[in-house]
Amino acid sequence: MADDNNILSFSEKREENIERKRRNFERILFNNFLGAYSVIDQAGVVFPIEMLDISQDGMSFRVPRGAIGSSFKKEDELTLRMYFTKNTFIPVVTNIKWMKDTKGDDGEFYLEYGVKFDKSVPTFEALRPFIDFLYKFAELSTEDKGKSKVYYL
Repeated sequence: MADDNNILSFSEKREENIERKRRNFERILFNNFLGAYSVIDQAGVVFPIEMLDISQDGMSFRVPRGAIGSSFKKEDELTLRMYFTKNTFIPVVTNIKWMKDTKGDDGEFYLEYGVKFDKSVPTFEALRPFIDFLYKFAELSTEDKGKSKVYYL
């Protein structure tokens, strides 16, 4: 009889692969599209953040230690502007749930924050399908390996 500890779970491995793809896609999207246009809007002061991760419940981001946005405390309410074009954004209300000091790959020190979305704010309904897209993209996308053949579905 085989030992159950040696059985490979294909569904678990698939979920791990989807999660890895989702996080990789998010990094690309945030760094090349959203990352430059995501800001915190507090008391009339707007400053950029670096988005790290997002889910239906919340997101994480970081700011350089010592920057304007590095003095928030747990449970502080923040309004984030999620820009999808140069001049238009969706305001999203969040509450800080955790924070930690980190050192980036660039050698700089950052404060990383985890925030929870206030889903009662109507503008969250515009963000929800975007987050759904990220998850579906990770689940259903295929990596381009440079093959020249084109397939039409």
